[in-house]
Amino acid sequence: MSVEPWSADRFELGEGLRLHGADLLVVDILAGRLLRLDPSSPGPAREVASLGVPLGAVAPVRDRPGAYVAAAGTGVALLGAGGVERWLGRPEDGAAAPMRMNDGCCDPHGRFWAGSMAYDGTTGAGSLYRTDPGGRVTRVLDGYTVPNGPAFTADGTRMYLADSAAGRIDAYDVSPDGEPGGRTVFARLAEGSPDGMQVDDAGHLWVAVWGAGRVHRYDPDGALERVVGVPAAQPTSVCVVDGPEPRLFVSSASVGLARPGPGDGAVFSFPAGAAAPAARTFGGAP
Repeated sequence: MSVEPWSADRFELGEGLRLHGADLLVVDILAGRLLRLDPSSPGPAREVASLGVPLGAVAPVRDRPGAYVAAAGTGVALLGAGGVERWLGRPEDGAAAPMRMNDGCCDPHGRFWAGSMAYDGTTGAGSLYRTDPGGRVTRVLDGYTVPNGPAFTADGTRMYLADSAAGRIDAYDVSPDGEPGGRTVFARLAEGSPDGMQVDDAGHLWVAVWGAGRVHRYDPDGALERVVGVPAAQPTSVCVVDGPEPRLFVSSASVGLARPGPGDGAVFSFPAGAAAPAARTFGGAP
Protein backbone atom coordinates (compact mmCIF):
# COMPACT_ATOMS: atom_id res chain seq x y z
CA MET A 1 0.00 0.00 0.00
CA SER A 2 1.30 3.45 -0.94
CA VAL A 3 1.26 5.97 1.93
CA GLU A 4 2.23 9.35 0.49
CA PRO A 5 2.54 12.94 1.79
CA TRP A 6 -0.47 15.01 0.78
CA SER A 7 1.43 18.31 0.76
CA ALA A 8 4.96 19.66 1.06
CA ASP A 9 4.13 21.17 4.47
CA ARG A 10 6.00 19.86 7.49
CA PHE A 11 4.57 20.66 10.92
CA GLU A 12 6.31 20.80 14.28
CA LEU A 13 3.36 19.15 16.02
CA GLY A 14 0.62 18.56 13.46
CA GLU A 15 -2.55 17.22 15.07
CA GLY A 16 -6.33 17.37 15.18
CA LEU A 17 -7.26 16.30 11.64
CA ARG A 18 -10.98 16.95 11.08
CA LEU A 19 -13.12 16.98 7.93
CA HIS A 20 -15.47 19.97 7.74
CA GLY A 21 -17.29 20.63 4.50
CA ALA A 22 -14.74 20.67 1.70
CA ASP A 23 -11.84 21.31 4.07
CA LEU A 24 -9.53 19.00 5.98
CA LEU A 25 -8.57 20.94 9.10
CA VAL A 26 -5.25 20.45 10.88
CA VAL A 27 -3.54 22.28 13.75
CA ASP A 28 0.13 22.88 14.45
CA ILE A 29 -0.20 22.78 18.22
CA LEU A 30 2.84 24.60 19.57
CA ALA A 31 2.74 27.21 16.80
CA GLY A 32 -0.93 27.91 17.61
CA ARG A 33 -2.01 27.65 13.97
CA LEU A 34 -5.19 26.32 12.37
CA LEU A 35 -4.82 25.35 8.71
CA ARG A 36 -6.87 23.67 6.01
CA LEU A 37 -6.05 21.23 3.24
CA ASP A 38 -8.08 20.16 0.22
CA PRO A 39 -8.77 16.44 0.78
CA SER A 40 -9.73 15.98 -2.87
CA SER A 41 -6.42 17.16 -4.32
CA PRO A 42 -2.86 17.26 -2.93
CA GLY A 43 -1.52 20.74 -2.31
CA PRO A 44 -0.28 23.23 0.29
CA ALA A 45 -2.03 23.97 3.56
CA ARG A 46 -3.65 27.39 3.92
CA GLU A 47 -3.76 29.21 7.23
CA VAL A 48 -7.18 29.81 8.77
CA ALA A 49 -6.14 31.37 12.09
CA SER A 50 -3.05 31.98 14.18
CA LEU A 51 -3.19 32.29 17.96
CA GLY A 52 -0.62 33.44 20.46
CA VAL A 53 -1.11 30.26 22.50
CA PRO A 54 -0.92 26.52 21.73
CA LEU A 55 -3.90 25.20 19.79
CA GLY A 56 -4.75 21.55 20.47
CA ALA A 57 -7.90 20.94 18.43
CA VAL A 58 -11.00 22.62 17.00
CA ALA A 59 -14.57 21.72 16.10
CA PRO A 60 -16.90 23.77 13.88
CA VAL A 61 -19.72 25.70 15.55
CA ARG A 62 -23.19 24.79 14.36
CA ASP A 63 -24.85 27.40 12.09
CA ARG A 64 -21.84 29.74 12.29
CA PRO A 65 -19.67 29.37 9.16
CA GLY A 66 -16.04 30.15 9.92
CA ALA A 67 -16.46 29.82 13.70
CA TYR A 68 -14.83 27.12 15.81
CA VAL A 69 -14.68 25.98 19.41
CA ALA A 70 -11.06 25.36 20.34
CA ALA A 71 -8.93 23.64 22.95
CA ALA A 72 -6.35 26.40 23.26
CA GLY A 73 -3.90 27.74 25.79
CA THR A 74 -5.17 26.77 29.23
CA GLY A 75 -8.83 26.41 28.29
CA VAL A 76 -11.60 26.52 25.73
CA ALA A 77 -12.30 29.43 23.39
CA LEU A 78 -14.53 30.44 20.50
CA LEU A 79 -12.58 31.35 17.37
CA GLY A 80 -13.64 33.59 14.51
CA ALA A 81 -11.95 35.10 11.49
CA GLY A 82 -9.84 37.35 13.70
CA GLY A 83 -8.73 34.65 16.13
CA VAL A 84 -10.12 34.29 19.67
CA GLU A 85 -13.57 35.87 20.02
CA ARG A 86 -13.90 34.99 23.68
CA TRP A 87 -12.88 32.43 26.26
CA LEU A 88 -15.51 30.03 27.58
CA GLY A 89 -13.21 28.98 30.39
CA ARG A 90 -9.55 28.68 31.36
CA PRO A 91 -9.65 25.88 33.93
CA GLU A 92 -5.90 25.22 33.85
CA ASP A 93 -4.89 28.77 34.78
CA GLY A 94 -2.94 28.69 38.01
CA ALA A 95 -2.34 24.93 37.99
CA ALA A 96 0.59 23.63 40.03
CA ALA A 97 2.45 22.70 36.84
CA PRO A 98 2.32 24.83 33.66
CA MET A 99 -0.42 23.29 31.52
CA ARG A 100 -1.79 23.41 28.00
CA MET A 101 -4.81 21.95 26.25
CA ASN A 102 -4.33 19.02 23.91
CA ASP A 103 -6.64 16.98 21.64
CA GLY A 104 -10.43 17.26 21.54
CA CYS A 105 -13.61 16.69 19.54
CA CYS A 106 -17.39 16.98 19.68
CA ASP A 107 -19.76 14.16 20.52
CA PRO A 108 -23.02 13.57 18.59
CA HIS A 109 -24.89 15.79 21.08
CA GLY A 110 -22.84 18.90 20.29
CA ARG A 111 -20.66 18.81 23.41
CA PHE A 112 -16.93 19.54 23.02
CA TRP A 113 -14.53 17.30 24.94
CA ALA A 114 -10.84 18.16 25.29
CA GLY A 115 -7.90 17.07 27.40
CA SER A 116 -5.13 18.97 29.16
CA MET A 117 -1.53 18.05 29.95
CA ALA A 118 1.50 19.47 31.72
CA TYR A 119 4.27 20.88 29.54
CA ASP A 120 6.80 18.81 31.48
CA GLY A 121 4.70 15.63 31.34
CA THR A 122 3.95 15.56 35.08
CA THR A 123 2.34 12.18 35.77
CA GLY A 124 -1.41 12.38 36.32
CA ALA A 125 -1.61 16.17 35.92
CA GLY A 126 -3.95 16.05 32.91
CA SER A 127 -7.73 16.16 32.86
CA LEU A 128 -10.62 15.78 30.43
CA TYR A 129 -13.06 18.68 30.12
CA ARG A 130 -16.56 18.77 28.66
CA THR A 131 -17.91 22.01 27.22
CA ASP A 132 -21.69 21.95 26.98
CA PRO A 133 -23.56 23.74 24.16
CA GLY A 134 -24.38 26.59 26.54
CA GLY A 135 -20.67 27.25 27.06
CA ARG A 136 -20.11 25.73 30.51
CA VAL A 137 -16.70 24.03 30.89
CA THR A 138 -16.61 21.12 33.37
CA ARG A 139 -13.80 18.79 34.42
CA VAL A 140 -15.15 15.26 34.05
CA LEU A 141 -12.02 13.08 34.40
CA ASP A 142 -8.60 13.58 35.95
CA GLY A 143 -5.43 11.61 36.64
CA TYR A 144 -4.33 11.35 33.00
CA THR A 145 -0.80 12.29 31.95
CA VAL A 146 -1.21 12.89 28.20
CA PRO A 147 -4.91 12.47 27.32
CA ASN A 148 -5.51 12.00 23.59
CA GLY A 149 -8.64 11.54 21.55
CA PRO A 150 -11.33 11.34 22.66
CA ALA A 151 -13.42 9.51 20.05
CA PHE A 152 -17.12 8.61 20.20
CA THR A 153 -19.32 5.92 18.72
CA ALA A 154 -22.08 7.03 16.36
CA ASP A 155 -24.72 7.11 19.11
CA GLY A 156 -22.42 8.87 21.58
CA THR A 157 -22.88 6.22 24.26
CA ARG A 158 -19.24 5.08 24.24
CA MET A 159 -16.12 7.21 24.47
CA TYR A 160 -12.53 6.16 23.85
CA LEU A 161 -9.74 8.10 25.55
CA ALA A 162 -6.02 7.39 25.38
CA ASP A 163 -3.37 8.12 27.95
CA SER A 164 -0.42 8.29 25.58
CA ALA A 165 2.15 8.24 28.37
CA ALA A 166 0.69 4.99 29.74
CA GLY A 167 0.37 3.30 26.33
CA ARG A 168 -3.30 2.67 27.06
CA ILE A 169 -6.70 3.26 25.47
CA ASP A 170 -9.64 3.43 27.86
CA ALA A 171 -13.35 3.09 27.13
CA TYR A 172 -16.21 4.74 29.01
CA ASP A 173 -19.95 4.44 28.77
CA VAL A 174 -21.42 7.95 28.52
CA SER A 175 -24.86 8.84 29.87
CA PRO A 176 -27.32 10.96 27.84
CA ASP A 177 -26.40 14.01 29.93
CA GLY A 178 -22.68 13.56 29.24
CA GLU A 179 -21.42 11.86 32.39
CA PRO A 180 -18.73 9.18 31.87
CA GLY A 181 -19.22 5.92 33.73
CA GLY A 182 -16.54 3.56 34.98
CA ARG A 183 -13.30 3.08 33.06
CA THR A 184 -12.44 -0.14 31.26
CA VAL A 185 -9.15 -0.76 29.47
CA PHE A 186 -9.87 -1.18 25.76
CA ALA A 187 -6.30 -1.79 24.53
CA ARG A 188 -2.68 -1.65 25.68
CA LEU A 189 0.13 -1.00 23.22
CA ALA A 190 3.39 -2.91 23.51
CA GLU A 191 5.19 -0.44 21.26
CA GLY A 192 4.56 3.26 20.73
CA SER A 193 1.90 5.49 22.28
CA PRO A 194 -1.75 5.83 21.24
CA ASP A 195 -2.48 9.34 19.99
CA GLY A 196 -5.36 10.77 17.94
CA MET A 197 -8.33 8.48 17.20
CA GLN A 198 -11.51 8.18 15.15
CA VAL A 199 -14.40 5.69 15.08
CA ASP A 200 -15.49 4.67 11.57
CA ASP A 201 -18.99 3.74 10.40
CA ALA A 202 -18.37 0.07 11.18
CA GLY A 203 -17.53 0.90 14.79
CA HIS A 204 -13.80 0.24 14.37
CA LEU A 205 -11.33 2.53 16.12
CA TRP A 206 -8.46 3.99 14.08
CA VAL A 207 -5.49 5.12 16.19
CA ALA A 208 -2.31 7.01 15.30
CA VAL A 209 0.61 5.39 17.12
CA TRP A 210 3.26 7.92 18.15
CA GLY A 211 6.79 6.58 18.25
CA ALA A 212 6.01 3.49 16.18
CA GLY A 213 5.31 4.95 12.75
CA ARG A 214 2.01 3.11 12.48
CA VAL A 215 -1.75 3.39 12.40
CA HIS A 216 -3.79 0.72 14.18
CA ARG A 217 -7.40 -0.24 13.64
CA TYR A 218 -9.22 -2.09 16.43
CA ASP A 219 -12.56 -3.87 16.24
CA PRO A 220 -15.25 -2.89 18.78
CA ASP A 221 -14.05 -5.63 21.15
CA GLY A 222 -10.50 -4.27 21.25
CA ALA A 223 -8.86 -6.78 18.90
CA LEU A 224 -6.14 -5.29 16.69
CA GLU A 225 -7.22 -6.20 13.18
CA ARG A 226 -5.18 -3.90 10.92
CA VAL A 227 -1.77 -2.20 11.04
CA VAL A 228 -0.55 0.30 8.43
CA GLY A 229 2.99 1.64 8.40
CA VAL A 230 3.51 5.39 8.00
CA PRO A 231 6.83 6.93 6.83
CA ALA A 232 7.05 9.17 9.90
CA ALA A 233 8.23 8.34 13.41
CA GLN A 234 5.46 10.20 15.23
CA PRO A 235 1.95 9.87 13.75
CA THR A 236 -0.44 12.05 15.72
CA SER A 237 -4.02 11.95 14.40
CA VAL A 238 -6.24 10.23 11.85
CA CYS A 239 -9.22 11.25 9.74
CA VAL A 240 -11.24 9.14 7.32
CA VAL A 241 -12.53 11.15 4.35
CA ASP A 242 -15.51 9.48 2.72
CA GLY A 243 -16.12 9.39 -1.01
CA PRO A 244 -16.09 7.01 -3.97
CA GLU A 245 -12.63 5.94 -2.79
CA PRO A 246 -12.45 6.70 0.96
CA ARG A 247 -9.02 7.72 2.21
CA LEU A 248 -7.41 7.90 5.63
CA PHE A 249 -5.35 10.99 6.40
CA VAL A 250 -2.65 10.87 9.06
CA SER A 251 -0.85 13.85 10.61
CA SER A 252 2.60 13.64 12.17
CA ALA A 253 5.14 15.63 14.17
CA SER A 254 8.83 16.46 13.96
CA VAL A 255 9.11 17.91 17.47
CA GLY A 256 11.77 16.28 19.64
CA LEU A 257 13.48 14.37 16.84
CA ALA A 258 17.25 14.90 16.69
CA ARG A 259 17.30 14.16 12.97
CA PRO A 260 13.82 14.45 11.42
CA GLY A 261 13.34 12.31 8.35
CA PRO A 262 11.82 13.54 5.09
CA GLY A 263 8.31 12.54 6.16
CA ASP A 264 8.34 13.70 9.77
CA GLY A 265 5.76 16.44 10.27
CA ALA A 266 3.87 15.62 7.06
CA VAL A 267 0.20 14.81 6.51
CA PHE A 268 -0.16 11.46 4.72
CA SER A 269 -2.98 9.75 2.88
CA PHE A 270 -3.81 6.22 1.76
CA PRO A 271 -6.91 4.23 0.71
CA ALA A 272 -8.94 3.43 3.82
CA GLY A 273 -11.56 0.94 2.73
CA ALA A 274 -13.81 2.48 5.38
CA ALA A 275 -16.20 5.38 5.83
CA ALA A 276 -16.64 7.76 8.76
CA PRO A 277 -18.64 10.89 9.60
CA ALA A 278 -17.27 14.39 9.14
CA ALA A 279 -16.43 16.49 12.20
CA ARG A 280 -19.38 16.84 14.54
CA THR A 281 -20.38 20.40 15.35
CA PHE A 282 -20.44 22.26 18.64
CA GLY A 283 -23.96 23.19 19.72
CA GLY A 284 -23.02 26.82 20.15
CA ALA A 285 -22.73 29.24 23.02
CA PRO A 286 -24.67 32.40 23.87
